[in-house]
Amino acid sequence: MAEIRLIGTAHVSAKSIDDVRVAIEEFQPGLVAVELDQGRYKALTKQAKDPTVEDVLEVKNFNQLLVQWFLSYLQRKIGLDIGVEPGAEMKAAIEEAEQRGIQVEMVDRDIRVTLIRFWKSLGFFGKIKMFYALVLSIAEVDKVESADIEKLKEEDVLDVIMDEFRKFSPNGARALIDERDAYIAHNLVRLKEEKEGRILAVVGAGHIQGINRYLENPGSLPSYESLTREPKSFPWGIAFGVVVTFLFALLLTCIAFSGVGLNVLLYAFLFWVIIHGALASVATLAVGGHPYTALTCFGVAWMTSLNPLLHVGWIAAFVEAKVRKPPVSDFRRIYQAESITEMIRIPLFRVVLIAAVANLGSLLGTILYFIFLFPVIGVDPVMVISTGMHNMWMWLTGLM
Repeated sequence: MAEIRLIGTAHVSAKSIDDVRVAIEEFQPGLVAVELDQGRYKALTKQAKDPTVEDVLEVKNFNQLLVQWFLSYLQRKIGLDIGVEPGAEMKAAIEEAEQRGIQVEMVDRDIRVTLIRFWKSLGFFGKIKMFYALVLSIAEVDKVESADIEKLKEEDVLDVIMDEFRKFSPNGARALIDERDAYIAHNLVRLKEEKEGRILAVVGAGHIQGINRYLENPGSLPSYESLTREPKSFPWGIAFGVVVTFLFALLLTCIAFSGVGLNVLLYAFLFWVIIHGALASVATLAVGGHPYTALTCFGVAWMTSLNPLLHVGWIAAFVEAKVRKPPVSDFRRIYQAESITEMIRIPLFRVVLIAAVANLGSLLGTILYFIFLFPVIGVDPVMVISTGMHNMWMWLTGLM
């Protein structure tokens, strides 16, 4: 049975690189375990194959992809400010181990699984809070100094950071931190039983406490399967779409049966078409979308808003990709961008951003429609709905 030692690092810290090398030299491990999965390992060592535009479009969860890119940007921006590439300490651990002929193991959970579980744990308002927090963080990132990064390794500062994140999003903290503590601990327990000699585990300093707790009491570990399967959650998006479609159909039916006139019914329908199309297309143009994409949004937003299984953003992304034709190299350029402005100029990033804002514009159109419909068409909502419901009920009972 092997002996395990943990070393905590800050992912954009020059000092952490030296700490890792010193730890390998002093501890002389037979195996180095790093807080990476195979995908991030290949990306860090420049072995990863960039996904195609078609791969990105197939994902369809564009909001989640934007969060991933913004988080990577924040980490990279801090690293650029102090002259350290994000993940450099992990790369140093791998290089040092390989030079010494030491086995290397990836012990972190697949980043795709983590992001899916994180995103689904947030809920609708949690996602809004997350985007808001990201915007604030990006605005403040230029103020971060090297000394601030080194403080991340101090246990008391880390405790404050973790506590604040748990207050902000308890479910998000569980997916990003607690579950990964358990996953990494699972792998370390397995390696401890399978190997002999010494194992040095290089992990983020924020994971040290959680991993140690599980290593001291492996029986408290949750099941491996519970940490890797995609969580089931109520399809709130589909449910919302179904409710919207039902309310819209009911509203038009009430107007038709109320006797206010065919022109009012036509105005109510046209208002739905115009408000969804206008807001989706304006949002698209606001982030630099092609006029063809905006025109497409205007033409289809009213239909997609009535289909819970289809989103205008998906169609907008497809059209924008066809018009702009982003090269495969764009994916790597996004992770190398040094400013948000530079990211927005990258065609692939713009495709994903357009998908997100077009959906947002359409959602805003749905909300505003139900708020302003009756003032726009100039009729009394109470009279229209009550009279329409009564006449519809009389018509139905007459058929019976």
